[in-house]
Amino acid sequence: MDVMPLLLLIAGSAAVAGIARRGPVPAPLLLVGVGLAASYVPGVPDYTLDPEVVLPLLLPPLLYTSASDSSYLDLRAQLRPVALLSVGYVLFATVVVGWVAHLIVPGLPLTAALVLGAVVAPPDAVAATAVARRLGLPSRITTILQGESLLNDATAITGYKVALAAAVGEGATWAGGLLEFLIAAVGGVGVGLVLMAPLHWLRTHLREPLLQNTLSLLIPFVAYAVAEQFHASGVLAVVVVALYLGHRAWEVDFATRLQEEAVWKMVAFVLESAVFALIGLQLRVVVEGLGANEGARAVGYAAILFVVVVLARVTWVYPAAFLPRILSARIREREENPTWRGALVTGWAGMRGVVSLAIAFSIPLTVHGGHAFPQRNLILFLTFTTVIGTLVIQGLSLPPLIRALRFPARDAQADTLAEANAQAQASRAAETRLGELLADERNALPTPLADRLRAVMERRRDAVWERLGQSNPVTGESVDDTYRRLSREMISAERDVFVRLRDLRYIDDEMLRALLRRLDLEEAAAYREVT
Repeated sequence: MDVMPLLLLIAGSAAVAGIARRGPVPAPLLLVGVGLAASYVPGVPDYTLDPEVVLPLLLPPLLYTSASDSSYLDLRAQLRPVALLSVGYVLFATVVVGWVAHLIVPGLPLTAALVLGAVVAPPDAVAATAVARRLGLPSRITTILQGESLLNDATAITGYKVALAAAVGEGATWAGGLLEFLIAAVGGVGVGLVLMAPLHWLRTHLREPLLQNTLSLLIPFVAYAVAEQFHASGVLAVVVVALYLGHRAWEVDFATRLQEEAVWKMVAFVLESAVFALIGLQLRVVVEGLGANEGARAVGYAAILFVVVVLARVTWVYPAAFLPRILSARIREREENPTWRGALVTGWAGMRGVVSLAIAFSIPLTVHGGHAFPQRNLILFLTFTTVIGTLVIQGLSLPPLIRALRFPARDAQADTLAEANAQAQASRAAETRLGELLADERNALPTPLADRLRAVMERRRDAVWERLGQSNPVTGESVDDTYRRLSREMISAERDVFVRLRDLRYIDDEMLRALLRRLDLEEAAAYREVT
C-alpha cells in the first residue's frame, strides 16, 4: 500500500489550514481553492472519494466532536427550528431540486433526479458555524446552524436510500419510504439512548487517562457501526451519544478532560482540513468522467441547479421562521422572536460539503437488469458544481453579509459580570468546604500550605473581577495579561535551571521530564485562572 498520497494530503491540507488561520479567507474555502488548483498539477495523485471510507470513517468523528462541543440545553431550546431545517428543509430541497433537474435535463428520469435532489439537499455548516463564531453572530443563529448540520445528514442519507431504491428498480413506494425514514430516525435515536449511559459509565470508571481517551476515540465509530447494523441512522446515534457525553463531561477525571480536549482538537483539525481539500481535488476526476461532449450543456444545468438550490433554501427559511409564530400563541410566548436579518443569514448559510459528494460517489454504476444508471456522470458533476458553487459564492459572501447586517454585539461587560458572580458563588462554596475539611484533624496541614489553598481560591475569585478593571497605563496590558506574563516568565526561569542541571548530569532525563511536566501543569493552571 502506497501511503505517500495520504501523507501528502494530510500534510498539505494542514499547512494550508494553518496559513488560513493567519489570513482573511476562512480555512474551508482556501482548502477547496487549493484543492481545485492542485487537481490539475502534474504528479498530484487521483484522490477519488470513496463512500466506504468517508461515511463510516470520517463522518462519525466529525459529528462527534461537533456534537460534544455543542450545548444540549441550547439545542433543546431551539429544537423546533432545527427540526424544520434538518428534516423539513432537506425533504423540501430533495423534491424541488429533483423536480427541476427532471424538467431541465433531457432523459433524466424523475427517480434519478430525486437521487440528485437528496444528494445535494443537506448543507454542511462547518464553514458557516466557523464564520458565525468568528464574526460574533448571535448564539441562537449559531446554535440553529450547528444543530442543523448535526441532524440533516441523517435525513439526506435516508432520503437518498429511498430514491435510489426507486431508481434502480426495487419498487419503492412513498409509504415504504416513510416507514424506512421512521425506522432509521427512531432506530438511530434508540441506539444512541441505549449506548450513552454504558459508555458514560465506562468513561467515569476507567482510572487510566490513556484508556479513557482510547475509548473516547472509539465511541463515534462504535455508535455509528451499531446503528448501521440495525439499519438505523448511524448519524443520529453518534449525535445522541455525543450530546449526552458532552453534557456530562464534568463527571470525567480532569486529566482525561485535558487530554481529550487536545486530542479531539487535533483530530477535528486534521479531518476537516483533509475533507475540504478532498472536495477541491475531485475536479479532475469528475470532469474526466463527464466527457467532452457534455461539458457545455452540463455547465448550463449546473448554473440553473445552483440558483434553484439557493432559492429553495431562502424560500423555506423565511416561512419556517415566521409562520409558526403567526399561527401559534404558545410559540410566541416561549420562543425568542426571529428577525429578518437572522433569517437572511440562515438562508444564505447553505454551503454543501463532503457528505454530498460521498453520497454521490456511492451511486451504483448499473440498475437492476444491467443497464447503466441514468446520467450518473452528470449527477456527479452537478453535485460537485453545487458543492463548489455554494462553498465559494456563499462562503465568500457570508462574512461581508454578516458585517453589513450589523448584528448587535454581545455585551462583554455583562458576560464578564455574570462570570464573576458565578465564580464568587463557587468560591464561597469552596471556602466553606475548605473550612469544614481543615476542622477535621485527619486533614491537618501546616499553616503555609493552608494559606496557599486559600490564596489560590481567592486568586480565582478575584481574577474575573479584575478583568473589569483598568489596563496598566504604562504597558496597556490588562491585569490578567500582566499576571499571565509574569507567571510565564517565572516558570521559564525555573525551566532553564532544570535543563542546565540535566546538561550538567546533576539530574537525569527521567527526573527532568517529571519536573517539566509539573511546570507545564502549573503554567496551564495559571493560564486557566485568568481565561
